[in-house]
Amino acid sequence: MKFVVSSTELLSHLSALSKVIGSKSTMPILDNFLFQLTETDLTITASDLESTLITSLALDNIEGEGSIAVPAKLTIDSLKEFPEQPLTFQINSESFNIEIFSDNGKFSIMGQDAEEFPAQPKLDEEGTSSININHIALQKGIDKTLFATADDELRPVMNGVFIELSPDYMSFVASDAHKLVRYRRTDAKAEFESSFILPKKPAGLLKNLLPREEFDVGVQFDDKNAFFTLSNYKLICRLVEGNYPSYNSVIPTNNPNKMVIDRLNFLNTVKRVSVFSNQASNLIKLNINDNKLVVSAQDIDFSISAVERLNCEYEGDEIEIGFKSTFLQEILTNISTGDVMVEMSDPTRAGLLLPVETDEEDEEMLMLLMPMMINA
Repeated sequence: MKFVVSSTELLSHLSALSKVIGSKSTMPILDNFLFQLTETDLTITASDLESTLITSLALDNIEGEGSIAVPAKLTIDSLKEFPEQPLTFQINSESFNIEIFSDNGKFSIMGQDAEEFPAQPKLDEEGTSSININHIALQKGIDKTLFATADDELRPVMNGVFIELSPDYMSFVASDAHKLVRYRRTDAKAEFESSFILPKKPAGLLKNLLPREEFDVGVQFDDKNAFFTLSNYKLICRLVEGNYPSYNSVIPTNNPNKMVIDRLNFLNTVKRVSVFSNQASNLIKLNINDNKLVVSAQDIDFSISAVERLNCEYEGDEIEIGFKSTFLQEILTNISTGDVMVEMSDPTRAGLLLPVETDEEDEEMLMLLMPMMINA
């Protein structure tokens, strides 16, 4: 087999695929890319058994057909050192020797038998659902929720993004039991009701790939796997099995105390004040009354404290509520509008943070943060 490919184009595709390969593979073959050559295309696959990412390059100069497993790290490390130029790959299908010819030299590496590479999962034809999703809606849904997923070995369903499809909307939900994010799109919907839990790793892979996408993404899924088809890539991932908790039941509906405040001022104040909070608890207190917000923190062990005052618009009774500052910062960072509304009922119930205006009229975002005991 023989083919000619641009060094930078090949590196671009391999770099995207390399994020799939785990640092500790259970099977040595998974440290390789699978190269499959046809008359017109080079198809490259990377997998860690849970997630598989596939890409294709259309090539003009191909001789022969076949497949071989190519060492991933060695190939990428060498390609990084080449300036843009055509590279000729000459592959011996029997000895698995791969020779790469550049403008000025020749490089030789050993491949492996492609037969050892695991087969791709297949969807159950009868139980498969299919939908085309706007690439921007999918990208923003993952962007806005991925940070709130958990790392909980005992409850694996919390470690992914819950994607809910209905005839009215598409929802992306993530929670780690301390914070919860629900991002909803009314311009992305299905003709059926269904849902699945997308694991954190493939969600991160999509987050990296989608900014380059220009077309709708085809999504097919059954109860075990999901296939995401993009223009230049195809992602296959095993879904998290299990039922996602009933997240709507934890969102408080009656919140008479409402504060509207400049998001950046609030975020920067929280960052400054949280430096003075107890390192174990990261507790900061919010005292809100008469259109004034007082943000405070202290660490008694080191005799340090901080207080800052901010103007806000407030309706409701005076309230003092405590939050974990790291979680509050994450939420304020992931809201992109100028002003944010904080809705509360009392210091023991979750607070809601909502953008006052959304970037697009088809989107709706809600973030929930559990309070901390102030006197603990």
